[in-house]
Amino acid sequence: MSPEAIGFLAIGILLLLIVLRCPVALAMILTGAGGFAAIVGWQPAVSLFMTGPFEVASNYSFTMIPLFLLMGNLAAQTGLSKDLFAAARRLMGGWRGSLALASVTASAGFAAVSGSSLATAATMGRVALPEMKRQGYSNRLASGSLAAGGTLGIMIPPSIALLLYALITEQSVGALFLAGVLPGLLAFALYLLVIVLHLKLHPEDAGRPEALQDEPLWPLLWRASPVALLFATVMGGLYGGIFTPTEAAGAGAMLTLLVALARGLKRQAFAQALRDTVVTSAALFLIIIGAEIFGFLLSVSQLSFGMVELIREWGLAPWQVLIVILVFYVIFGCFMDSLAMILLTVPIFYPLILESGFDPVWFGIVAVVTVELGLITPPVGMNLFVIRSVAPDIAMQDIMRGILPFVGIDLLRLAILAAFPAISLWLPKLLGAY
Repeated sequence: MSPEAIGFLAIGILLLLIVLRCPVALAMILTGAGGFAAIVGWQPAVSLFMTGPFEVASNYSFTMIPLFLLMGNLAAQTGLSKDLFAAARRLMGGWRGSLALASVTASAGFAAVSGSSLATAATMGRVALPEMKRQGYSNRLASGSLAAGGTLGIMIPPSIALLLYALITEQSVGALFLAGVLPGLLAFALYLLVIVLHLKLHPEDAGRPEALQDEPLWPLLWRASPVALLFATVMGGLYGGIFTPTEAAGAGAMLTLLVALARGLKRQAFAQALRDTVVTSAALFLIIIGAEIFGFLLSVSQLSFGMVELIREWGLAPWQVLIVILVFYVIFGCFMDSLAMILLTVPIFYPLILESGFDPVWFGIVAVVTVELGLITPPVGMNLFVIRSVAPDIAMQDIMRGILPFVGIDLLRLAILAAFPAISLWLPKLLGAY
């Protein structure tokens, strides 16, 4: 069997293992090492387990991952999410469905210090869902708005998904973070639009009309202002030439800790933030190690180059190649973890994108938006299960019904970003980051 055939067979086995609910990291390790052994031999395959994990664990660039995660976990433990929701609720006062609008607004704010979709959905779900239930919101509107709002954590910088894409493709972290700003804000605006239009058709889903709050706006904004400070420190230091990306992550984590201490961070809350960071980082690094081992298989099988030659033989136009890749992302995003999708597929598709003449930074945004869509797409959208874990009394059927309008608007956003690359590239080019 040729190396290319072994590579395609390994991918098929990998997808089968994932469908059978085998952990993605383990599936990549098994198929990667097995395929590598079939091509090169068992002795070199065994040596992968000595070199692969070490290369990942000793890679200085990967220290950004736990630092950004710690930044988000500390922010969650200090009550910033509650302050964001209170300020957003006051800003949206007077609008029908103000709690749903406030939950998406607060999710966008929390995404600026979190970098994780699941963390954003879980944190804001604990804050906003009880209040929406008290006001009589329907389960579908409450759960759908929170599940969709959580996806902003994967796009608005600092984003772990964009960070991983930058490290895999050796693109500028700063350029990708800037490129994610406008698509993230576009998602935020479209989610608000979905809620407004939904309540035009189903006003009963917003429950009882909410009385206007008398609490002054400025004190609420002041309590939520550390989010803006943290975002400005990370992004301003990064683009002002003060920090490297890793230093920006460290500065953001340290400043978040100082803010947390100033707000009375308890020892137990600090320990919980560290524990959450370690657990999530370990899971991510295991997936990265699996992707590293699977990457050795892709290298020796020459699979990516074979796919490039196949595209040439078929004579597919660049836009046809892009559609095939995006359809693949949408379908398999329903069954796979978002970060695992990035780590697994980018090494395969990236040569095709370069061969087709597409901008790599723009493709990074489009790929992450498509993967983001998988977070809220039934049947295995991870954000749906996060909301279910926060509110086990809400039926999964209601959560799926509530998310469908947001899935539709995300497909529209994906089409817009694919058709108009300038939306993603304008800001990094304007600021000289790309």
